[in-house]
Amino acid sequence: MTTILAVDCMGGDHGPRVTLPACSRFLDEHPDAQLLLVGRAEDLQGFKHERARVVAASEVVAMDDAVEVALRRKKDSSMRVALQQVKGGHAHAAVSAGNTGALMALARYLLKTVEGIDRPAIAYPMPNAKGGATTVLDLGANVDCTEQHLLQFAVMGSALVSALRHDEQPSVGLLNIGEEIIKGSEVIKRAGELLRAAAAAGDLNFHGNVEGNDIFKGTTDIVVCDGFVGNVALKTSEGLATMIGGFLKEEFSRTPLTRLAAVVAWPVLAAFKRRVDYRRYNGAALLGLRGLVFKSHGSADEFAFGQALGRAYDAARNQLLERVQARIAHARPLLVGEATAANDNQHPVVTAAS
Repeated sequence: MTTILAVDCMGGDHGPRVTLPACSRFLDEHPDAQLLLVGRAEDLQGFKHERARVVAASEVVAMDDAVEVALRRKKDSSMRVALQQVKGGHAHAAVSAGNTGALMALARYLLKTVEGIDRPAIAYPMPNAKGGATTVLDLGANVDCTEQHLLQFAVMGSALVSALRHDEQPSVGLLNIGEEIIKGSEVIKRAGELLRAAAAAGDLNFHGNVEGNDIFKGTTDIVVCDGFVGNVALKTSEGLATMIGGFLKEEFSRTPLTRLAAVVAWPVLAAFKRRVDYRRYNGAALLGLRGLVFKSHGSADEFAFGQALGRAYDAARNQLLERVQARIAHARPLLVGEATAANDNQHPVVTAAS
């Protein structure tokens, strides 16, 4: 099967300077893939590959554009046209490094949500001490969440990890201030009750409450939280990795002795740096939509953007969309929310941070 990805080549901090080289490498590594390169024709005309085709778009959604601008004014933006390729059935998934809030708003407006889902969520793998990654959601699309939303996130996250890791029963943790079921806000307590009910019904492999450090321990495969908490956790982890890298660079260049220590310790330090390098895990899934959309970090370099392309490719190849829909259908008796009454709302409310 040929897997086709629509790529917003203009999005992110670097645009075609990063996206095009990443696309070239991706095509070389995936002989059964095709790419639809979306953007301004003059910026993409130099790219030549037998399995790539340029789809022209005359506008670009800037990283600081308001959601309203992306939705109402820039109707021929590369981001919107890339999503339209998925909506029209011309591509299996779309990838963009552009403005997160705009991408979520456009994706929800164009693709709509899966029946049984109120709000899409952003799911991202964060490196853990076991050498793998813990998938955390939501990471910024939904600041205020009900217990129903957290249950929906858990079901969608389980489908994502199942598709990408070939694990039919990934474990789910509910982020809280303690492991005890009596702790946390009323929303968290009620969410815990729903998740336990879902586990009893065979819809989830619910581990229980987890704390912030469990994300990095790898206690569970998935951690569910609201978008405010998740976004703070993500930015903190990225900042910590940057701080550690800067500290090591400074210390190991200070004196001849520390330089010698660096040479001796380098294999261990290199392995550690690789483990915490968020670029390896780049590519957040926008779950709950009737189409596959992946968000790359806005500052992604060629390697990181290539990782996002790879995640979108894997999701399409492993039928992530069908898996999400199947799990939602099975869990529908517990998923009683806004979505069942007004799934096709044309005016999304998006709170995602850029």
